Amino acid sequence: MNPILIITNMPDKMRALTLAEKLISKRLAACVNVQAECTSVYRWQDKIETTREVPIFIKTLAQHYIQVEKAIKAAHPDELPEIITVPISGGLPAYLRWIADETLILDKK
Repeated sequence: MNPILIITNMPDKMRALTLAEKLISKRLAACVNVQAECTSVYRWQDKIETTREVPIFIKTLAQHYIQVEKAIKAAHPDELPEIITVPISGGLPAYLRWIADETLILDKK
């Protein structure tokens, strides 16, 4: 079991929820937190940009990263979407087991 947290964002709540439901229905994630809209400020192509985005936290296993990345890229309109993976090195054992149980079904097919 190698749980990870994937952080990304979508331009609006509807797209964020659509992505979340897709990941859950395909068992690519155990839980997806769709956060409140925020303002992001960043440099892109030598200009400072300001945009509204909806942050998303995806709890899954490392073995599903490639499929989750593909799903995010397919759903995201940006040329270079934010996709960050953070290893989960600890936590409530029962919760970490739940992440594995909810996503391991892919391996049983």
